[in-house]
Amino acid sequence: MDTDLDTLLIALYVELTDRILPSQRVRPTGGPGHPPEVTDAELVCLAVAQVLLRHDEERHWLRAAPALVGHLFPRLLSQGEYNRRLRAAAPLLEAALRWTAEHTPSSADAVRIWDGTAVPCGASRQTAQRSNLFGWAGYGMDTSHHRFYWGAELLLVCAPDGLVTGFVLVNPKLVKEREAVRAMFTRTENRPAPGTVGVCDKGFAGAAFAADLAELGITVIRPARKDEPDRGLFPYWLRQRIESVNWTLKGQLGLERHHARIPSGLWVRVLQRLLALNVAIWHNWACGVTRKRSLIFYDHVRPLTSP
Repeated sequence: MDTDLDTLLIALYVELTDRILPSQRVRPTGGPGHPPEVTDAELVCLAVAQVLLRHDEERHWLRAAPALVGHLFPRLLSQGEYNRRLRAAAPLLEAALRWTAEHTPSSADAVRIWDGTAVPCGASRQTAQRSNLFGWAGYGMDTSHHRFYWGAELLLVCAPDGLVTGFVLVNPKLVKEREAVRAMFTRTENRPAPGTVGVCDKGFAGAAFAADLAELGITVIRPARKDEPDRGLFPYWLRQRIESVNWTLKGQLGLERHHARIPSGLWVRVLQRLLALNVAIWHNWACGVTRKRSLIFYDHVRPLTSP
């Protein structure tokens, strides 16, 4: 199997058509009448291609798509229809995200790393007061960059290679990280298997938190706090992996450049970027690529060669 964008999109389209759509109880996005010219499987593939090719705005993407992926998708949508159908297809994007996680070999790993990352949604007081994201977004502290922000917080649970196996989006002012992880693990699809070792930072310290996860069969490993003896056994190199995953989502996949203005738009744009990451890792495993989280094969279009 080739490591290029065309092959990745074709492989994803086949899995969507043959396995994901038939096996998931996902409500069709089309209404009564004739079937849509662009199918749901094509819509998801277009959404993944948009993120991998680093087109943050839908308007710019649909303008460039005919030249970039027009040989795969001869029928495209207008900006308004693309936006509406993409928001309606959020359950399908989530189903595809979880399917790729389940069918990637690293999902069987007995180690999980988790952390939260900021998803800013505005930078002015007026935005915070008048935005339709009020209630979803709130003020929080981005400790990685030592800054306050107004937006949402994305909690991720990943395999060591960066494969996303669990996720939740919360208001950082209303829900703290430990409560968010507890809530996330109430859903079976987000919860690691019993016997898993969870690696996190000292922000998840707490006897009650460790006991709650121990009841689920998850052992928590974290760095020692200042008031605790440091045994020097914490795998800081593994803990740094989640920071690298966050950097991939923000730097290469444009998580902070989502341009969402309503809750459904924010949610589907987060899913869009998580799905693009998982699809790339899933395809890299199938191709035998050494660096499973590498996106360098898919962030450009290979020029077509004449016969």
